[in-house]
Amino acid sequence: MLKLQFGRTMSLALLITSAGYLASGQEPAATFPARPTVKDTNTAKTPDGLTPAAIAASKQDPAAVERGATTFGTYCAGCHGSAGKGGPGAPNLVRSLVVLDDEKGSLIAPVIREGRPDKGMPKLPLSEAQISDIVAWLHVRTYQAGHRTTYVFKDVLTGDPKQGAAYFNGAGGCSSCHSPSKDLAGIGAKYDPLALQARWIYPRSARRGGSKADAAKLAPKVTVTLASGEKVTGTLDRIDDFDVSLRDSEGRFHSFSLNGDSSKVEVDDPLEKHSEMLGKYTDADIHNMTAYLASLK
Repeated sequence: MLKLQFGRTMSLALLITSAGYLASGQEPAATFPARPTVKDTNTAKTPDGLTPAAIAASKQDPAAVERGATTFGTYCAGCHGSAGKGGPGAPNLVRSLVVLDDEKGSLIAPVIREGRPDKGMPKLPLSEAQISDIVAWLHVRTYQAGHRTTYVFKDVLTGDPKQGAAYFNGAGGCSSCHSPSKDLAGIGAKYDPLALQARWIYPRSARRGGSKADAAKLAPKVTVTLASGEKVTGTLDRIDDFDVSLRDSEGRFHSFSLNGDSSKVEVDDPLEKHSEMLGKYTDADIHNMTAYLASLK
């Protein structure tokens, strides 16, 4: 069998689950605090965790969303949580198909209006206007969850640069390939902290920035030796247990089937160590390393 030494980064897919009900018969939760006046719509958050940018982009009436937050906090948050993300025995409404597929309350309103007694949810004593406000608030929550550009990115420099340096030279093994006085010299002055963190955690991702030439240097190279002895070398396009494909130095595409040991495949990935470490970093490692790299001015 062909043995491949090639790090692979796994991505997580968001699983959407349907909601069984919008509230239960528990005592109403405390009312939400008043929503403050916000001038900076890009960085501020309301008390219930929404960004004004998400409220504006979702095209919901801000006043209705504010009222909906208060009503939801009073009648629904006791079971579904203050952010609508579920609680003991109550579903996550942000991932609910009832909410995600709703059009102007067509699916949500009947559930609130009639309840689901068979699932422990009673009818709620709400007016049509209050139900409409809850619908508006829920739509902003699902919009914000699905549009990362409306998220608030907080200061990532919360770690200890001294501990980051110790990790760099010790357990992280970074110093075996990198040097703060050579390839990393002045890196803290070149990038803002958020971009810097993305560059070292996801060095091959588009999020890291950089030129096409820079990306080409980081791309894994592969050499396929055929049964005839012929060798084909190029930039790896794709590889699995059955096939390998690449583009040679002239841009021509090649694909080979991996049948038994008839073909030998050698992959040279300059970022293999990063791929291996991605699943080992703790939150503290990430924060400390970012703080250390940001200190390299």
